Amino acid sequence: MKTVDLQAADNIRALAVSMVEKAKSGHPGGPMGGADFMHILYSEFLRFDPDNMSWHARDRFFMDAGHLSSLMYAQYSLLGKFSMEDLSNFRQWGSVTPGHPEVDVERAIENTSGPLGQGHAMGVGAAIAAKFLQAKFGNWMDQKIYGFISDGGIQEEISQGVGRIAGHLGLNNFIMFFDSNDVQLSTMTDEVTTEDTAMKYESWGWKVVTIDAHNHDEIRKALKDANAETEKPVLIIGKTIMGKGCVTAEGEMFEGHCELHGQPIGATGADYEKTLENLGSDPKDPFKIFPEVAAHYAQVLKDKAAAAQEAYAKEEAWRKDNAALAAKLDQFLTGKMPEGIDFSEIVQKEGVASRAAGSAVLAYLADKVENMIVSSADLSNSDKTDGFLKKTRAIQKNDFGGAFLQSGVAELSMAAIANGMALHGGVIPVVGTFFVFSDYMKPAIRLGAIQELPVKYVWTHDAFRVGEDGPTHQPIEQEAQIRLMEKVQNHSHKNSFLALRPADAAETTVAWKMAMENTDVSTGLILSRQGIKDLPAVGASRYEDALQAEKGGYLVQKVENPDVVLIANGSEVATLFAGAALLEEKKGLKINIASIPSEGLFRSQDKAYQESVIPTDKPIFGMTAGLPVNLEGLAGPNGKVFGLGHFGYSAPAGVLDEKFGFTGENVYNQVVELLGL
Repeated sequence: MKTVDLQAADNIRALAVSMVEKAKSGHPGGPMGGADFMHILYSEFLRFDPDNMSWHARDRFFMDAGHLSSLMYAQYSLLGKFSMEDLSNFRQWGSVTPGHPEVDVERAIENTSGPLGQGHAMGVGAAIAAKFLQAKFGNWMDQKIYGFISDGGIQEEISQGVGRIAGHLGLNNFIMFFDSNDVQLSTMTDEVTTEDTAMKYESWGWKVVTIDAHNHDEIRKALKDANAETEKPVLIIGKTIMGKGCVTAEGEMFEGHCELHGQPIGATGADYEKTLENLGSDPKDPFKIFPEVAAHYAQVLKDKAAAAQEAYAKEEAWRKDNAALAAKLDQFLTGKMPEGIDFSEIVQKEGVASRAAGSAVLAYLADKVENMIVSSADLSNSDKTDGFLKKTRAIQKNDFGGAFLQSGVAELSMAAIANGMALHGGVIPVVGTFFVFSDYMKPAIRLGAIQELPVKYVWTHDAFRVGEDGPTHQPIEQEAQIRLMEKVQNHSHKNSFLALRPADAAETTVAWKMAMENTDVSTGLILSRQGIKDLPAVGASRYEDALQAEKGGYLVQKVENPDVVLIANGSEVATLFAGAALLEEKKGLKINIASIPSEGLFRSQDKAYQESVIPTDKPIFGMTAGLPVNLEGLAGPNGKVFGLGHFGYSAPAGVLDEKFGFTGENVYNQVVELLGL
């Protein structure tokens, strides 16, 4: 007779197989292999409150292999978080069981996953956030973060950066299960790799143990030992069988085959009904929790709730003895800045690069916002995130009292880790690198956009004016790429990203204000390497003028009934001023100049405001250091945009400005041609 634990694992297998079969789409083999680990983890180890799934001190489980979503839904149905109807609507329109898991904390799903490698990276980010908070508030915050990765995730290049960082930091609160079944979607693993995974992770500073992951006692021991580890992250290599429990129509075992990975088992050599019978399920009523399993999980949930109440009492006692710290923790958990932040206090030097202006803001915030974690990909002294670093110290193994994460050269890993920090909550993640290397970060930027995570990106060296470094380091098309994310709506019907390219130091301060106040989606600050001439103040101060950037675009020079409107963002706005002076002097033209740091935000303003900045009945001239498409939508069909439609060259920035036509003189020439003067 099967033990209740084996019945529970088989119940998970049967539900996962049935979901895929009914949907005629999905991945059944992996969930069948991982069911034993999931059952033991959730029933015996993972700390959570069934009645309060968003409990801030809960343990977290981060799925990397998002194609195993049916494994998660089946497991969580045993926790009462998904109904049998939910499972039967797997992958269907309007269901809560999409093909790859999407953040749904109340149903136990901590992260959206699918693109392999990023799920466990987000888990490492959550583990860093947990360590950071524990260092500030005490060892009672002793969370464990669990990850689940597959062969594909291990192979993805991001695992190199994540594995190195986790090992280097000694993240003993991170425990990752590797579902090692020797099968991937189109091949067996031995056709693509011969590496020794255990040795690889050990070389990064991980503790590694290999187990039979269908043996429940071995799973228990591995998890018990991992929870007792004090120095290293732990990798549990679980040897599993793809399609565990599958049988043919004749009742013969049909396990471990590649074809079981990515299609309903009824389309393989296995037989769906015979397999369900082998697992103890009724083919006529496949969406059912076995009575013994239901009774077992009813007790599991009672035990989890009781343990959570004990943890609440422990925290409450701490709160009574540490009222100020408790208030600080509550403020951290809001995800917002503390009160008393006044960006107008920040003093900016004249004519500085916007990266330097951003550094001044970070230095100010370092003294005001205690839960910021700033990271840089080996560029802190160049992207100027060191303005923050100088006020704190780097996070190191056994010392999470600092607030700066030196990620090394691993832009994608760094960005995905930041997503994990944001998912964990309690910290405000900031990451910095050169804008051209945003190319390395796009997968994490996109996944952060889908999950609506308020990560702050600092991208410096924003244009061809990187100069001598040449075309490899000169962003030409990157702004056009990132602004596409401003045009994509997330599931909350908002722009999925906010991209800000400020025109001078004051506007950079305001851009940072906008970024810190934006708790809905990620923000990218696109900052210059070279100094930028400050725009002239119109009102009480340039900072007060720049606050209008909070609408995405505004007039920095305004006259009645202009002959032409000039538009740009970033460094090019100052160039427009130089050109406007010539046009006014030589042609007597009346000119409006608009700074549009964010087209997406500007487009979200009412039509009357947009028309007041960029009128549809006036000639429009735009200048952009990137592809003309950056401004063509704003300039309209009757406008003209001067941009850069080719890669750059190696030369000093001033020389490139002259060679490429980014001068006041060329603004003059272009506008004269546009107006036919």
